[in-house]
Amino acid sequence: MISKFPKESISTSTKVVLPNDTNTLGKLFGGSLLAWIDEIGAVAAHRHSSSVAVTASINNVSFDQAIDLGAIVTLSAKVSRAFNTSMEVIIDVFVEDRKTRELSSSNQAILTFVALDDLGQTIAVPELVPETEEEKKRFDGALRRRQLSLVIAGRMKPDDATELKALFIR
Repeated sequence: MISKFPKESISTSTKVVLPNDTNTLGKLFGGSLLAWIDEIGAVAAHRHSSSVAVTASINNVSFDQAIDLGAIVTLSAKVSRAFNTSMEVIIDVFVEDRKTRELSSSNQAILTFVALDDLGQTIAVPELVPETEEEKKRFDGALRRRQLSLVIAGRMKPDDATELKALFIR
């Protein structure tokens, strides 16, 4: 199977926060943001795997900054690591300043997607080869995040989580 680079999976979406997307304080519902995150993350996973990709888990979501009614929101997703049949995707969320068009970081999410064939069976995904320093950092962190998730789920023994142990035992 041919390797791919993270840039090949980049997927971007821009949304306007409308009244039906907000709570009574005029702020974007977390659930609406999660739906947008899941959708653009699936596109990035599809681009990497060239197959249907379904959400396996929402590993982390940070709601760092409330997003106002009328805001222009850009979501940028990119595969950070590929495993056997799954891919970790990091989605960065930005709010655009209406006057300067400058983007400020608002939120971030990390999701795991699984590639499926036409019969709904898991299939192998291409290896991911990080290029930039940020991609390499995210790539390395993905294995630690995966091991932590597997340990918490009881699917991996803590002693087998070599990347996690390396953080604490020298």
